[in-house]
Amino acid sequence: MISIIAAFQFLTIFPTIIKRMFTSQEMGRAVAWFPLVGIALGFLLYGVNYLAQIFFPISVSATITLFAWIIFTRAFHLDGFMDTCDGLFGGFTPERRLEIMKDSRMGAFGTIGGILVLLTKYTALHSSVNLFAALILATTLGRFASPIAIYFFPYVRENGLGFEMKQQVTLKEIVIASLITGITCLFISSPLSFLLMLASVVISVLLSLYVMRLISGLTGDIYGAITTVVEMFVLIIFTIT
Repeated sequence: MISIIAAFQFLTIFPTIIKRMFTSQEMGRAVAWFPLVGIALGFLLYGVNYLAQIFFPISVSATITLFAWIIFTRAFHLDGFMDTCDGLFGGFTPERRLEIMKDSRMGAFGTIGGILVLLTKYTALHSSVNLFAALILATTLGRFASPIAIYFFPYVRENGLGFEMKQQVTLKEIVIASLITGITCLFISSPLSFLLMLASVVISVLLSLYVMRLISGLTGDIYGAITTVVEMFVLIIFTIT
């Protein structure tokens, strides 16, 4: 239970139940439950959208849902995506890219990237042909893609929470995360679900390989960027199917 609570406290605004720092082993085990956090988030966001549509038009409901998405996750993954954009595109050497990514200030690439993410998610939420499936799969697959990157690719720094967590992640956590995600896809009852699950793995691997060429390893920001990209991809797919 501690690892499940750790996953929720780490990725969302879930109330602080365990009022201490989690150990690296607990955080490593928490990775297995990232998709479970995604499932809960997806249901919560769909509930927000459902209630919003009682009172507001679809466009306003989509805005409220996106706002809730940011609040519930503390903009955790969005911030990682924006820092990644700044670092990867604003630096010319691995050292400079990592330095920029650690800087709390936001640059042009990060700002533009963040705006494009929000616009893409908004228009996808507004145009989705099956919003329930879109939200459940987007949030779940996004949090399934990051454990893949955590386990299979090296961490660029040799200190910090991200490195300690990565050191504790084993194949067991990946199997659990895969089972949770697979059952969710089965629940959605659509062949497309499993194709998107496969696509999320491909996106995670391709993005990780691209980053490896630039900074020879991943960071916590990269994990957030992978989650964000997969979420956008899934939402976009549900505007055309």
